Amino acid sequence: MDNQRFFLYISLLMVSYLLWSSWSKENAPIVEAQLTEKQLASPSANLESDVPQSASTNTAPTEVTPSLSNRKEVKNDFVVVETDVFTLHINTRGADVHRALLKTYPVDNDQKDVPLVLLDNESITYISQSGLLHDRVNNIDVRPLAPNHHNVYTVENKKYILAEGQDELVIPFYWHSDNDVLVTKTYRFKRDKFLIEVDYKISNQGQQDWVGRQYRQLRHSYVSGERSLLRLPTYTGSAYYDKKYEKISFDDMAEEPLEKEVVGGWAGMLQHYFFSAWLAEEFENNFYYTNVVKNAVGSDYIIGMRSEPLKVAPGEAAEFKGRLYTGPKLQKRIEKIQPGLELTTDYGIFTPLCKPLFWILDFIHQYVKNWGWSIILVTLLIKLVFYRLSAASYKSMARMRKVQPKMTSLRERYADDKQKLNTAMWDLYKKEKINPLGGCLPILIQMPVFLSLYWVLIESVEMRHAPFMLWVQDLSSKDPLFILPLLMGISMFIQFKLNPRPPDPMQEKIFMIMPVFMSVFMAFFPAGLVLYWFVNNLLSICQQWYITRKYAND
Repeated sequence: MDNQRFFLYISLLMVSYLLWSSWSKENAPIVEAQLTEKQLASPSANLESDVPQSASTNTAPTEVTPSLSNRKEVKNDFVVVETDVFTLHINTRGADVHRALLKTYPVDNDQKDVPLVLLDNESITYISQSGLLHDRVNNIDVRPLAPNHHNVYTVENKKYILAEGQDELVIPFYWHSDNDVLVTKTYRFKRDKFLIEVDYKISNQGQQDWVGRQYRQLRHSYVSGERSLLRLPTYTGSAYYDKKYEKISFDDMAEEPLEKEVVGGWAGMLQHYFFSAWLAEEFENNFYYTNVVKNAVGSDYIIGMRSEPLKVAPGEAAEFKGRLYTGPKLQKRIEKIQPGLELTTDYGIFTPLCKPLFWILDFIHQYVKNWGWSIILVTLLIKLVFYRLSAASYKSMARMRKVQPKMTSLRERYADDKQKLNTAMWDLYKKEKINPLGGCLPILIQMPVFLSLYWVLIESVEMRHAPFMLWVQDLSSKDPLFILPLLMGISMFIQFKLNPRPPDPMQEKIFMIMPVFMSVFMAFFPAGLVLYWFVNNLLSICQQWYITRKYAND
């Protein structure tokens, strides 16, 4: 039993080290990478245009605007939009969102007045783009063409504000062709919503049918966002939903482009805590695609969707509907917007445990209004659920402590005969009703909950910058004063002292040193996770002390 527990503690230490490495990398600054020579040479990388092709068996590709080799050479004019949750910069070229600041989410706790920048086209490229594609009829260029994201729109004002008491803000952008086709691209913003409606109205005032499609896409600079053994926490890259959640890393885009017909679903770009996604209507059929295009310093990666054609007869008008979500991964809110959106909070293989754990935490939080106390109460609930199992384990350890003198005597008697020693030990266990593996159960029980809570703290934006009390003002970050890790280490030391003394002096030294190691490792973990472990240790100490005392004289 001592050897089993020894290896469990060593395993726990190794897992903690890996998680610590992950946490350190997560908090390290992100370095933007250049596209490799292999990726640049990939035939799948479309380096000629960032406008998708209009595809149909009876039509030829639409005329496209050449890709911009240097965005700084293009004169951009921006419209500023202020809502209760956004500050947006919409470029009149394409009428696309090139910058989105989330006013209700500060960049960090030390800069609470500085909003987080999600979409951006300054330091990096991360923007939304949309436009229309005009189909040529019978391979003949019958204009009018349609505006893509390089064409310039007109707009009445340069700044729009969602006023106090106003629930909706509507902003129309206009584009007019030489052939009497008027396109109105309308943005609709609603109070307390990160979901933006983006609609196109095509008014055909000409003499010929207009046939075209809409496309919606997100464009992002290269970021190495893959998970690995030593980089577990977060994923940065693209994803889409086609009755199941699929991720496509930037490297995968360069190797093999996505080309798929999808009914409904969504396509997005994900990062830690936040994401952007274009949402299709439930029965809308789209062609989902990815693309890689050059920019001034490297390459950008695109994921998007292209609709089926829409025909507008002369004198008539028709509309394309679109919805863009850009904001936090608020699970309860986004799952009501579109199926599969809640999966952007990606718990990986721990999802079966993380989902109910988060649900319980969130349920408790509705009443206590503090995520720290929610973690403490969840720890107590978990301890109550496994009370009888833990009690059996501690009972076995108490009996083990009681028969330690007999075990020492057996080891001395059969020091030269290991087989007889093992037989005598098992006979003693059987006689005293001792489970030799009983001491492992508390650790085995704690590990999956520990790992699941780790993922909940890492992935759930609800925990981001969540305060507890006193010096702990962010449960998703490390304890700034390292008090919780120290208390956790002390509680581990007390637990070890309550356990039976290991027969091997080397094991005993390792057990004595391990609380120090764990305190150092946990110093860089989320404070919420350390809080859970510390409270769990306190409850375990109380339970173990009570049971050990109860069975000491049996």
